[in-house]
Amino acid sequence: QVRGAPAIALLGCLSLAVELAGGAGPSEDLGALEEFVGQKLGFLLTARPTAANLGREAERLRAFVRQRVETPGVTPQQLRESIIEYIEGLLEKDRRDNRNIGAHGASHILGRVPGGGPVTVLTHCNTGTLATAGYGTALGVVRALHQRGSLSRVFCTETRPYNQGSRLSALELRHDGVPVTIIADSAAAAAMREQGVQAVVVGADRVAANGDVANKIGTFQLAVAARYMAIPFYVAAPSSTCDPALASGHLIPIEERPGTELTHLAGVLLADPEVDVWNPAFDVTPHELITGGIITEWGVFAPSELSRALT
Repeated sequence: QVRGAPAIALLGCLSLAVELAGGAGPSEDLGALEEFVGQKLGFLLTARPTAANLGREAERLRAFVRQRVETPGVTPQQLRESIIEYIEGLLEKDRRDNRNIGAHGASHILGRVPGGGPVTVLTHCNTGTLATAGYGTALGVVRALHQRGSLSRVFCTETRPYNQGSRLSALELRHDGVPVTIIADSAAAAAMREQGVQAVVVGADRVAANGDVANKIGTFQLAVAARYMAIPFYVAAPSSTCDPALASGHLIPIEERPGTELTHLAGVLLADPEVDVWNPAFDVTPHELITGGIITEWGVFAPSELSRALT
């Protein structure tokens, strides 16, 4: 259950690349192969309507395929190989961008801490190796801090109802030898107050033009708690998640998930079977609560500066 926007985009494209490398799809007709790729991308887009970079990368790949189809002399096999190479390029770019995000974020956080660290960080959901091409956005910042010897501890929320924090983030951080502690979602504010949290760093699925951010449900309440306790709140995301076409977060489509995700656990009913359930997969954090900044591969920006800076 990998749920990050970069993961959906990259893993979906990589899955397509694996299929093509294995001989899936038409082998003798350029138009049929283009249609096959288009169908796969169309299905991929239904997985995450909230993610900006998913739709953008799918359209770019479609345009690339169309251009190759219109190139004189291109064979179906050459088209197949060029699509695979294109997707492999996406993989490498994501790795570079993630490492830049980690470096920029670590430097910015340490620059705000008296004595330059070490720091205690809190994060939400999974934004690491299992959600990107292999390094991470918010967890990329955590990794960069750890590699500099400047991380005291990271607190991972469990991230209900899919528990990406406890199942994925904590797993990969433990694997890397990063000091990590799992907390219940409802313990986040207490952890900020009682455990010396000095920064909150989360990821994003989409960033509106005014700096409002859509991310995993529960992000908004973390930002509210951090603001109350004067803890800098950061959003780590590649520039591809920014959507200048949306004026504010109110216009970001929010995916709602089946109620059974809350009423059942491993097939066991935990609630009244007739109870009403509201289960949004994401929420929107207003830009004024992003007090640390938005960390991109180009640097760290105040929400009000982001659109102009990236342009």
